[in-house]
Amino acid sequence: MAQRKYYRKIYQINKRKKRVVFIFKFFVFSFLFFASCFLFLFIYFTKDLPIPEKFTERITTHPTRIYDRSGKVLLYEMYNEVKVTPVPLEIIPKHLINAIITAEDANFYHHIGIDFKAILRAILFDLKLKAPVQGGSTISQQLIRSSFLTREKTLKRKIREIILTLEIERRYSKDQILEFYLNQVSFGSNIYGVEQASQTFFNKSVQDITLEESAVLAGLIRAPSYLSPYGEEQEKLLSIKNYILDQMVKYNYITQEEADTAKQKKINFSKNLYPIKAPHFVLFVKDYLIKKYGENFLKQKGLKVYTSLDWELQQIAEKAIKEGMKKNTKFHAYNASLVAIDPNTGEILAMVGSKDFFGKPYPENCEPGKTCLFDPQVNISIYKIGRQPGSAFKPFVYATAFKKGYTPKTILWDVETNFGIYKTKQYIPKNYDKKFRGPVNLRQSLAQSINVPSVKLLYLVGIRDAIKTAQQMGITTLNQPSSFYGLSLVLGGGEVRLLDITSAYGVFASGGLKIPPVSVLKIKNLKGQIIEENKKTPKRVLKTKIANLINDILSDNQARSPMFGKKSALYFERYQVAAKTGTTQDFKDAWTIGYTPSIVVGVWVGNNNNAPMQKKPGVILAGPIWHSFMEKALSKYPKKSFEKPKPILTKKPILNGEIENSHPHCILYYIKKEDPFGSPPKNPNNDPQYILWEKGVQDWLSRNKQ
Repeated sequence: MAQRKYYRKIYQINKRKKRVVFIFKFFVFSFLFFASCFLFLFIYFTKDLPIPEKFTERITTHPTRIYDRSGKVLLYEMYNEVKVTPVPLEIIPKHLINAIITAEDANFYHHIGIDFKAILRAILFDLKLKAPVQGGSTISQQLIRSSFLTREKTLKRKIREIILTLEIERRYSKDQILEFYLNQVSFGSNIYGVEQASQTFFNKSVQDITLEESAVLAGLIRAPSYLSPYGEEQEKLLSIKNYILDQMVKYNYITQEEADTAKQKKINFSKNLYPIKAPHFVLFVKDYLIKKYGENFLKQKGLKVYTSLDWELQQIAEKAIKEGMKKNTKFHAYNASLVAIDPNTGEILAMVGSKDFFGKPYPENCEPGKTCLFDPQVNISIYKIGRQPGSAFKPFVYATAFKKGYTPKTILWDVETNFGIYKTKQYIPKNYDKKFRGPVNLRQSLAQSINVPSVKLLYLVGIRDAIKTAQQMGITTLNQPSSFYGLSLVLGGGEVRLLDITSAYGVFASGGLKIPPVSVLKIKNLKGQIIEENKKTPKRVLKTKIANLINDILSDNQARSPMFGKKSALYFERYQVAAKTGTTQDFKDAWTIGYTPSIVVGVWVGNNNNAPMQKKPGVILAGPIWHSFMEKALSKYPKKSFEKPKPILTKKPILNGEIENSHPHCILYYIKKEDPFGSPPKNPNNDPQYILWEKGVQDWLSRNKQ
């Protein structure tokens, strides 16, 4: 029995030994297998790792060329010549190095090339904000990715990036890697390296760059095209500069006093050095291309971009703006913008974002984006902060009214009216000429841009419905609740962009069809293959009869003559042209927008910093510029007239322009605003505006007894 137990124990011991040996062999084999695989992958992915000199070699590109609609006029060439000027790390100022490390890789000197904490922090940060706003890539990874890899998001590329990053960290010192990076990092377009960036943006060598300029360059790296100081986001770039300065304080690179001093200093950017025609339009197209295709694609594919721009009309527009603004400076108006669109295709034919893209800001010591009366490189026509359109917004309200059954003959009273409390004070709008006309119909009210009946009409149709009409036609900026705007919306109480409102007027011109603005007609690659072509189709957003009513009123020179005169800037002897002006009540914005069935043109005049001009209306400030352009543009198109609307007759006398002779009342006595065709209200006093409107009517009648 004892012997049997002994052999059983020996057997179990041998069995355990064999299991241990098997497990040991398995792990050794697995280790060797995976090590071999890793070694194979390492050799495979690092076999073409370049020598250090490769990091500063000239980068080969195939430029993207942007043309006018004919394909004969070259407007701009992107990435036509890559500019690289390598410099040793020793001459690069410490504050620039520290600013870039702070912005791009704060742990640069303490990781092995991959910063796992930064990756985790970026993931958590992105999840919190639900948007990829913070990257986790180190400077070493960025160097590898930009020098040798594409930006395609594949597992193979990521593995290659990690392996190459670890290898470059093994081969080279941190200072060497930093020098490679600083000499090849992109600052937009064809600008590579800190020396070339400093020369381009500040017209000085990098060794002379200041602390605040260093923070600007550091801020550019993450999104060089989007944040370009020559684009629309210069203010955002300067905000990022201030953030980087604060972070440099956090990491003890500079003191708080140094940061505060740098924040206060003005940044003087060099003049844009690239040959360019129609610059604001080209930058608008360029932004579209970069967002859709990415910079690497645009550098490599040699694209030919055929835009919608009519070069002849563009030159006419630029000349009209410059000549018109010479006269407007005496009215303290220092800037202007113009957009021309084909209403039948949505194609942008001309775009002038400011009176002179290459001009100097005014006054010279102003701060761009904040205090400049004239900020040359800001494209007002598409600027994210809209401008108040004044009475140029009225046609959207009148179109809404016509949709609801009101007619051009409908009577409203132009009398002094208190509309009640709005934003803590009584709202009592005035007409531009300070006069009150008594009973007027909607044709007269819109054609002559009379304010008081227009405010009443907005109340009748509803603010929400008026905004909906404007949005359907192309206005993108009225995103606040209707209570935010109040009844002043009809007088321009909301903000719009020139491109949007010009395109929206195009809906009237096309008989109710909408096509969003088009800037690119087609794009070809190096092989001549079409990779993009505009095939937008119109969408009906307004009934033809409604558009015809608006067109008929806005082109009626006789109807507008009592306010503007028979031969104002809105009148053309040989053409039927619809037009509407706009002036904000504080005289900060002046507009003229007009159209034929073939072309729609919008002009804005004002100051970048919203400073008021002299008390002159849109027809005086923007009208002459608009007329000058339109007069020459019309000769390119055959004469076309608007379709005449059919007469409208309703069963409501007040809607047909009939009022009682013996004892007239305001319109709320005869109709319910919710149902203008229904029975008259049994008790008009139920409407909160009735007493206010009726008082204005009866007071006017008392003062104007025959």
